[in-house]
Amino acid sequence: MQHSTTRATILPTIIELIVKEFKSDENNALDAFYSSATGASFADDDTGLYGQSPLFIFGLYKCEVEEKEDSKI
Repeated sequence: MQHSTTRATILPTIIELIVKEFKSDENNALDAFYSSATGASFADDDTGLYGQSPLFIFGLYKCEVEEKEDSKI
């Protein structure tokens, strides 16, 4: 399976989890995800992150967001 196909298959689940967790709409969730370091790694074939489960990737994203919020305090 092509990497882009794998990403396209699991991305909707990741975005759905972000929408539910952060009370966001799909467009904002998609923008926030791809603006994050996790999203950049997900888009990069060399990292292999696209091969992980949606829950694992969402967990990385959630930790990244929480760390950013904690650093603002």
